[in-house]
Amino acid sequence: MKLDFEKQNGLIPAIVQDYRTQKVLMLGFMNEEAYKKTLDTKLATFFSRSRNELWTKGETSGNYLHVKEINVDCDHDTILLKANPAGPVCHTGKDTCFDEENKVGAEFIEYLSKVIKDRKENPTGESYTSSLFEKGINKIAQKVGEEAIELVIESKDNNKDLFLNEAADLLFHYLVLLEAKGIDLSEVMGVLESRHK
Repeated sequence: MKLDFEKQNGLIPAIVQDYRTQKVLMLGFMNEEAYKKTLDTKLATFFSRSRNELWTKGETSGNYLHVKEINVDCDHDTILLKANPAGPVCHTGKDTCFDEENKVGAEFIEYLSKVIKDRKENPTGESYTSSLFEKGINKIAQKVGEEAIELVIESKDNNKDLFLNEAADLLFHYLVLLEAKGIDLSEVMGVLESRHK
């Protein structure tokens, strides 16, 4: 990725987004040295304009930003870091520097879909998800059916924790089934959206 550090006097804005929730966490600036250190350590490192030195986010608080992905904009003068935060990002103790909560919401499903896809493409012996793919579509479909029945049974009672667990099991296995069929969740969302119009 070729970056244009000259355009803004050696500094490039670096937007940090939570890898899982997609929430914007903060904005910092990088010079070429901070960028290289970020690449080497996989920890978000910036250039402090007030102190005129490099600083790694979390070096004093322990709330590091573990970088998972780096994207560069079309003009090659802005960076988007996707990271997993080890704690609150803002120096005030807030989740983000924009006073927003960084809670796992519906965006987490997209992240989970990526993890499931990775388990299919890079199977490991310890992974339950990989073992499902290994057993094939019939076993995956059977698990979706079993989880759906278990959810229906739990819905008749008043145990919220059991109901939530069964709902999560069904959603997880449904995402595995979609991946096994080679269907992206966005395609299902597209059907729902077309019905809504």
